Amino acid sequence: MKRTENADMREYTSFRAGGRADLLLVPDTEEELREALAEAEKRGDMLILGNGSDTLFRDGGFRGTVIMPGEGFSRISVNGCRIEAGASALLSQTAKTAQEASLTGLEPLSGIPGSIGGAVFMNAGAYGGEMKDVLESVTALSKETGEIRVIPAESLDMSYRHSVFTDTGDIVLSAVFRLEPGDSEEISEKMRDFTERRNSRQPLQYPSAGSFFKRPEGYFAGKLIQDAGLKGLTVGGAQVSEKHSGFIINTGDANASDIISLMHLVQNTVYDRSGVMLEPEVRIVGEEQ
Repeated sequence: MKRTENADMREYTSFRAGGRADLLLVPDTEEELREALAEAEKRGDMLILGNGSDTLFRDGGFRGTVIMPGEGFSRISVNGCRIEAGASALLSQTAKTAQEASLTGLEPLSGIPGSIGGAVFMNAGAYGGEMKDVLESVTALSKETGEIRVIPAESLDMSYRHSVFTDTGDIVLSAVFRLEPGDSEEISEKMRDFTERRNSRQPLQYPSAGSFFKRPEGYFAGKLIQDAGLKGLTVGGAQVSEKHSGFIINTGDANASDIISLMHLVQNTVYDRSGVMLEPEVRIVGEEQ
């Protein structure tokens, strides 16, 4: 099991900003994962991290242990119309495997830059599709008892950017998707279309965590931010993207405090103008500097 003391979490998160964690453990087997959990329990706080595409560590760092499932949890297999993918497998690679197997259903999710574990944890979604639409079951490890069990999708309490795992802290080991037969070329074309839409509308050349705010019911966060005149607004190295107002980007030298200060400024300004309080989709953890 790989272990890193005083780990620089900028290297493990898509924002490329933030502080250090006391200890980073990367287990590759269920046995190593149990060992990591046992060690983390002795040391204090614990955080499970996927691909780091929706998490920001405050500049003061994380006083505890970050556990990041390793390559041993990245296996993807196809069985008929089902695909099973490990927690650290990328959603993009899982969608590519589905396309090669002529299975349709994952196309809208194919461009999300996250791992299967993280995508299940937050019921990730894009372009009208969500994980819950194609998920059949999840194999998870109980943080409290160490028991491994298979949980059917209907028992996961999946809603907008939420699952039972956000409440229990249990750890996703793998997920099974129930897909439909399709034409490989048509699936590939759909994936290309979603990729082109993403590339044309989103500031992918800058570090970010994707859409920073959850979509308020009845509104679009990006439009509320744009209508409040905040497009291009900067705090330090953090900026409300000029390409897509729903994104906060790191223009090169932002620290976590810049990003969080800009978040608060956006929230307060939008609330004053529209009465809508935006809620971050990004998970913000750790201590102030």
